Amino acid sequence: MAKPTCPSQTHLTVDGSGRLGRVWCAREGGQKNIATVWLSHPGKLNALSLSMWRDIADCFRRFAADDQLRAVVIRGEGAAFAAGADISEFIEHRATRDQARAYHDEVIGDALRAILHCPAPVVAAIDGPCVGGGLEIAAVCDLRVASERSTFGIPIGRLGFPLAPHESACVVSVIGRANALELLLEGRIWDSQEAYDKGLIQRRVANDQWEAEVAATVSRLSAGAPHAARRNKWLIQMFSAIDDQAVLSPGQRDACWDFVETRDYARGLDAFFNKTRPDFQHD
Repeated sequence: MAKPTCPSQTHLTVDGSGRLGRVWCAREGGQKNIATVWLSHPGKLNALSLSMWRDIADCFRRFAADDQLRAVVIRGEGAAFAAGADISEFIEHRATRDQARAYHDEVIGDALRAILHCPAPVVAAIDGPCVGGGLEIAAVCDLRVASERSTFGIPIGRLGFPLAPHESACVVSVIGRANALELLLEGRIWDSQEAYDKGLIQRRVANDQWEAEVAATVSRLSAGAPHAARRNKWLIQMFSAIDDQAVLSPGQRDACWDFVETRDYARGLDAFFNKTRPDFQHD
């Protein structure tokens, strides 16, 4: 089955930072009532820019108000799901602790919460790299269907910063404490078999059968009673609430942004941009 293309891929516009990167939402009505969200950042493996995070939140807020919607699919355009955040924006948008807090709590956090609380079932259709912010998006989806060639990881330790509180809670809720620590501390990239074995994805499908399986998954979701699906999703979320606010005190949350003021953070970004190996000094 041929892989469909983003319906508006020839009409990409430039975001506020001057870089190509858009999130496209397509809605299929009739009896299906399915929505598809496309992550599209040509040349950057769909790395997520600040404007893309905001677009995701906007899309899913609209979906939350659509009581006819039966399922949502989120996927990447081209050869990746999403290869993390667009690091080239960090110097401009994450240079101070206040910027870091806003970037993670108000931008990324809003997008992840919007996906998580979408009343209709959400499927992450993963093909290719699903890394960093891309993995976080997948973690807040209800089902994750991946091709064999997909890869997974959050190697942010190599860049000199930790996972933000809400993002950490989302990842732990899916793969548990031990696997989350392995993923973050080693910074290793998992192949699709390891991701399946450790519970990150529910389905690992041969590359040439992946599109058909995504379509079959959506068909099964849309065939069920919409009210029952929404109630089941709500109940499961209530029993496994992802609420970092209840775990961390205000002082502890504030300390999460200390990394911005460390030299190691500067070393990590400098090494990334210059394609060198960082020499972290714990200062």
